[in-house]
Amino acid sequence: MFIQQEPIIVEVLKQPEAARDIGVDVVIGMFAMAGVVMLVAALGGLVAGAIFIGIRRYRDSSAPPTDTEHVRLRI
Repeated sequence: MFIQQEPIIVEVLKQPEAARDIGVDVVIGMFAMAGVVMLVAALGGLVAGAIFIGIRRYRDSSAPPTDTEHVRLRI
């Protein structure tokens, strides 16, 4: 009436080590990376701004003079 089955063998492996919490080194590394990205963005903005200001000053210097009633800001 009952069908005999072979026993089920389960191989128990060594448990993996528990994951460590985020250390101080990782947090410092994240802030350092964010600082580097912000520094690169700031330098890129300064370079782009300098290029735009240089182009504008070059155009203004090569343009003919305009009405003397108006005041032109040389920024």
